Amino acid sequence: MLKIAWIHSCVRKSKYYFSKHADQERQNDELIFEEVEEALLSARIIEHYKDTGRGESCLTVGFTNSGKPIHMVCGKRGSWLAVVTVYIPRPPKFKTIYERGKK
Repeated sequence: MLKIAWIHSCVRKSKYYFSKHADQERQNDELIFEEVEEALLSARIIEHYKDTGRGESCLTVGFTNSGKPIHMVCGKRGSWLAVVTVYIPRPPKFKTIYERGKK
């Protein structure tokens, strides 16, 4: 199970990378790398996902220094943190930044 302390440590050591999908989603939401890094450093895990063929992952939520919420799905690739996707949580998918909306 991924631990938030490990995620924070990888970010502080610059041992993380963005998947192509995460980078595209980051650009779609007009997020800059520094904002995502700020959010990763303040993140907490809100959902864990079992290994679905690409390794286990988790959904985190963190905030930029200006208070903008960002969701990031993170996984472990060897000793590196992989940012699988990144986006700003919005309805209807999310009622709040911590709670999913109706399916």
